[in-house]
Amino acid sequence: MNLSKNDYLCAHNQDVCTMKILIIEDEHQLSDSIRRYLESQRYLCEQAFDFADAKMKVGVYDYDCVLLDLMLPEGNGLDILREIRKRRNPVGVIIISGKDSLDDKLDGLQIGADDYLPKPFPLSELSMRIYALIRRKEFNANNILQSGDIAIDLLEREVRVGDVPLELTKTEYELLLFFLSNKGKAISKSAIAEHLSGEMADMLNSYDFIYSHIKNLKAKLAERGCTDNIKTIYGMGYKWMEA
Repeated sequence: MNLSKNDYLCAHNQDVCTMKILIIEDEHQLSDSIRRYLESQRYLCEQAFDFADAKMKVGVYDYDCVLLDLMLPEGNGLDILREIRKRRNPVGVIIISGKDSLDDKLDGLQIGADDYLPKPFPLSELSMRIYALIRRKEFNANNILQSGDIAIDLLEREVRVGDVPLELTKTEYELLLFFLSNKGKAISKSAIAEHLSGEMADMLNSYDFIYSHIKNLKAKLAERGCTDNIKTIYGMGYKWMEA
């Protein structure tokens, strides 16, 4: 059953409100992975796997955010975007596409997309982009995710501790986002491995690479005085704690 966003009550992180997301993606496995992850973040998700269904849903139902693939069976995702903006629908739209060319990105942004995330992408990054977009549209907030002295500019992908930039590798940045998007929750080593390496996690003989990345991230944070954020939960994994 499809309901408007005002019919829902739930929480995402510490902001109390319900957010309904339409995932327009023809790759069923990817769409299902996105749905499961976002539902674990307390979003409500619907899916459309082809052009006709996507066009119908954006024309009839209300959403807080649309995740839009450009390559769809029997149509182009940019035409869906044109339909959304022609109706003066203010819904936030994030293009998720493997067509990572400058022309596609510019076309989408000029038509009215709010953000563009090329495939492949970590699910925590997608979650943070959605969170930043909804904050801007619904609460007039900025893109900055804050945890104590640590601030992440979600669109610029820049991390600062205080006023000083913190240089991280791509994996360290993704790991930090994963922790912050699950702060206060115990995260298993297998969940971290799956997040960082995807389906390859099932083929790993050990989690040594996780320990290495966490060690490096903790060391860089400690150099800036952030020593108590990543806690080891023995027998379980790790937990991000607010300073």
